[in-house]
Amino acid sequence: KKMSQKVTPSMNSLKSLPADYRFDGSSVPRKGGLRNGVSPSDTAAEDSEDSPYSGDVEHQSLANDMDIDAATVTLPQSDERRWSDTSAYARKKILQSWIQLPNGKWELGKILSTSGEESVLSLAEGKVIKVMSETLVPANPDILDGVDDLMQLSYLNEPSVLYNLNYRYNQDMIYTKAGPVLVAVNPFKEVPLYGSRYIEAYRKGSNDSPHVYAIADTAIREMIRDEVNQSIIISGESGAGKTETAKIAMQYLAALGGGSGIEYEILKTNPILEAFGNAKTLRNDNSSRFGKLTEIHFSETGKISGAQVQTFLLEKSRVVQCAEGERSYHIFYQLCAGASPALREKLNLKSAHEYKYLGQSNCYSINGVDDAERFHTVKEALDIVHVSKEDQESVFAMLAAVLWLGNVSFTVIDNENHVEPVAYESLLTVAKLIGCNSNDLKLSLSKRNMRVGKDTIVQKLTLPQAIDARDALAKSVYSCLFDWLVEQINKSLAVGKRRTGRSISILDIYGFESFDKNSFEQFCINYANERLQQHFNRHLFKLEQEEYIQDGIDWTRVDFEDNQDCLSLFEKKPLGLLSLLDEESTFPNGTDLTLANKLKQHLLSNSCFRGDRGKLFTVVHYAGEVTYETTGFLEKNRDLLHLDSIQLLSSCSCHLPQAFASSMLIQSEKPVVGPLHKAGGADSQRLSVATKFKGQLFQLMQRLGNTTPHFIRCIKPNNVQSPGLYEQGLVLQQLRCCGVLEVVRISRSGFPTRMSHQKFARRYGFLLVENIADKDPLSVSVAILHQFNILPEMYQVGYTKLFFRTGQIGVLEDTRNRTLHGILRVQSSFRGYKARCHLKELRMGIYTLQSCITLSSQFITLVFLHLNLIVPPLFATVVRGEKVRKEFAYLRRRHRAAATIQSQVKSKIARQQYKGITEASLVIQSAIRGWLVRRCSGDIGWLKSGEVLVKASVLSELQRRVLKSEAALREKEEENDILQQRLQQYENRWSEYETKMKSMEEIWQKQMRSLQSSLSIAKKSLAVENSARNSDASVNASDWDSGSNQLKSQTSKGGGGERQQQQQRPMSAGLSVIGRLAEEFEQRAQVFGDDAKFLVEVKSGQVEANLNPDRELRRLKQMFETWKKDYGGRLRETKMILSKLGSEESGGSMEKVKRKWWGRRNSTRY
Repeated sequence: KKMSQKVTPSMNSLKSLPADYRFDGSSVPRKGGLRNGVSPSDTAAEDSEDSPYSGDVEHQSLANDMDIDAATVTLPQSDERRWSDTSAYARKKILQSWIQLPNGKWELGKILSTSGEESVLSLAEGKVIKVMSETLVPANPDILDGVDDLMQLSYLNEPSVLYNLNYRYNQDMIYTKAGPVLVAVNPFKEVPLYGSRYIEAYRKGSNDSPHVYAIADTAIREMIRDEVNQSIIISGESGAGKTETAKIAMQYLAALGGGSGIEYEILKTNPILEAFGNAKTLRNDNSSRFGKLTEIHFSETGKISGAQVQTFLLEKSRVVQCAEGERSYHIFYQLCAGASPALREKLNLKSAHEYKYLGQSNCYSINGVDDAERFHTVKEALDIVHVSKEDQESVFAMLAAVLWLGNVSFTVIDNENHVEPVAYESLLTVAKLIGCNSNDLKLSLSKRNMRVGKDTIVQKLTLPQAIDARDALAKSVYSCLFDWLVEQINKSLAVGKRRTGRSISILDIYGFESFDKNSFEQFCINYANERLQQHFNRHLFKLEQEEYIQDGIDWTRVDFEDNQDCLSLFEKKPLGLLSLLDEESTFPNGTDLTLANKLKQHLLSNSCFRGDRGKLFTVVHYAGEVTYETTGFLEKNRDLLHLDSIQLLSSCSCHLPQAFASSMLIQSEKPVVGPLHKAGGADSQRLSVATKFKGQLFQLMQRLGNTTPHFIRCIKPNNVQSPGLYEQGLVLQQLRCCGVLEVVRISRSGFPTRMSHQKFARRYGFLLVENIADKDPLSVSVAILHQFNILPEMYQVGYTKLFFRTGQIGVLEDTRNRTLHGILRVQSSFRGYKARCHLKELRMGIYTLQSCITLSSQFITLVFLHLNLIVPPLFATVVRGEKVRKEFAYLRRRHRAAATIQSQVKSKIARQQYKGITEASLVIQSAIRGWLVRRCSGDIGWLKSGEVLVKASVLSELQRRVLKSEAALREKEEENDILQQRLQQYENRWSEYETKMKSMEEIWQKQMRSLQSSLSIAKKSLAVENSARNSDASVNASDWDSGSNQLKSQTSKGGGGERQQQQQRPMSAGLSVIGRLAEEFEQRAQVFGDDAKFLVEVKSGQVEANLNPDRELRRLKQMFETWKKDYGGRLRETKMILSKLGSEESGGSMEKVKRKWWGRRNSTRY
């Protein structure tokens, strides 16, 4: 058979790396497909007995199953060779290596030949190239594909690490060990690695593959066994899955230590902290913007007894500013989307689009996330951690106040660009929500009180200063609210809990960050990572040294690169980065440029510092160089909140702002001595952010130093959060930033490959030429080392193990694999012979089986023929029986129905007979009682009055009837009294209504008379005027009453007569209008009068009508008022017409008459 060829994957160029990045021979990133080789399940089966190192094997399953006894195998003596240089050995023995092509891709090739400093490689598809030998990077053998511990790689380089992680990632094995560190690659999907089944497996120890459960299980077992506090330190960049990893660890601890109920409260703190401390960024939809240390306390029996949460460096600037495509903290959007109508009305909540703080990034939602549902989850979690409903409403009010603060706008009030807030809805709403006076809030945002000696100076703010004051207040309120919530959570988790001193701390902190533009946040985050790296290095070497000492190994040869120089650059006093930053922050005139110049002036001599142009400077961190820009450093480090704002919060009526102000005043009791303080500035002098963060880190390191740490490094495989996508350039960058490669390098700097004497002898003993059956494992191991000429400096022999330098075990694996190839060929030939013999036996058995089957088929055919003779008659019998049973069932149902009908008919006849007998009995009884009464009455007539005898029963019956009659009489009398009272009330109401009707009638009559008098006066005035103007014309009085208003006149001949005729025409028109108004008045008066009289008659009962007189009276009054208003309008119009006509006439007699008449009309009251 031909040996299988190894698939040669290619690597694409790493786009995420810097353009000027160059790869060396020891650190080469590569990207490619998975190579054919042993599955992790196969290697796992061998881990218990054999070492997981091997080269190319034709049949891996056969090789893994082999466990060859050295005493039964004799091999030819091997040539002597020295393996001090594994790369040279790889070229010499024609092994596979990685090569970088001119286009930047990396491919796996096989070395065909080596000549001097050049090597000839065969790449995929038969392509042959010639390269420099020094550019080759050795590849690991196939058996190491997908190993669960990077320490097991024979050749440790960046391509090997990246390939191994990619191999496991594609098979959903997201966890890999890197020595003492667990590397977790975010799958961006659900993977079947969690749940009660896996928890139980790790609890029982039946599963030992890398997992967060394994880390948590180790922590809790060591805590109980050693009585030493444990810590789980999780790091990684945004979107790498740190928060989810911390949750998984907490779930495992809660499952193992549950039972008291407190574990449920601990798990429910996660939704609260995520809502208030997480936000959407460009790299992560649920990015934690703060560091968190969760300390879980356990009892003596390993049960959870309490917990405490500590937070670090909340990103307050995100409250007021966030980049395009990002969001502010989740709780703002959840509140706007999920608040109930009552809560929205109380807080005056709008949609998220209407708030400037939330709208500046143009991102309001996250795909696949329901903010309203998350809000209800947060409320349930607040209930579980015992935050009262009143406090919850106060928390939501503070959140709404922060949102409305962002909408507060300013207007310029003078020529010096001083501003003041505009008293719009936003300002009034903020004042209402925090419980302060709107004027006080307005002054706090527009003015600043400065103390100079004993005097106070009021300084007006410009627009940038006012915006800074507004944003500072919003950031401080949110930061204090976050701290207050953490305090409430700690109170809930510590109530009634007794600490035993045993605890496991889970640290979820920011990972190393390096962006195109790095500011103060990255400065603090990377400083924290330097501190954690120093803690990690010390712990790592402590374990290494303990193991070396236990096995008697000379561990002084282990190389160690410390990052103490970089830490000294940050922490040294008085010329460290933090000290110089604090010093510059205290100067009133300090700027970002002066800070950069000061750093360059004092720190250029430090090897970890490099000054650049302008505001830039570079720090050489353990994970690489990072260039920082000092823009905003001083402002963010000061983080000042004006004292006026603190006093404003303390004067609020709500308890939360008062608590915030008290917390701020406590912080201000630790003054920062400096020029600003001496000048009498009014700002609250607090510890700078950098100094405070440094103190928190020292406390954290002190706490972690008293624990046994367990490290988890989270890796983000791609920036688009897509499952299955593995960007090796991005992964490589994170491995460097997280220090994973440094971890493996440190672990491999000593003797990373370790194997017990027994295991080493069992695996490689058959390679010895001499017989080793009677030798102990240590002697066999030393004989193997001597036979293959392993240099003494490349290994050390311990009491129980053999310790090898990097790559040494790979050479032994290569020899072992080539030996196994020959064994496998012999085994395959033997198995072929056995298979052929077995096939011959199977063929004879098949012949016999075919004969039996033929006989059986004939027998079955005979049986079926026999059944065909018996089954039809039997089937017919069954059918007939079924038919008869159905007919019988029908007859039976019919008989039962007939019996039921008969029973009903008989019952009805009996009821009718009984009813007739009962009626006849009543008639007979009545006749007999009548006869008895008549007879008794006849006997009593014969008795004398004194001799009348009455039975006692009859007398009592008569007395009872009398009493009953008297009671009924009293009831009727009482009822009569009630009816009399009601009658009296109705009569009184009727008299009142009658009086009102009469008064209304009199009012109407007066109004009618007034209008009539006004009209008559108008008529007379017009008549007098007309007679004065034209002596020959006369007006017929009856024309005014009839409404004709025709003017009869005689005109004289000549030009004067014609002028009189022209003057009479408009006058005739005016008289006609007045006539029509008079006629309408008389008609309406008659109608209203008749209707009123009719309603009076109906009310008094003289006339019967199906209507409500009161309602009709109100309607009639409304009609009268409407007509009166309309009529008055027309009168005014008539006045204007007549006035216009009068202005055309000569003289003033007509005008005087009109004025006299209209004045009298206007004085009349309606």
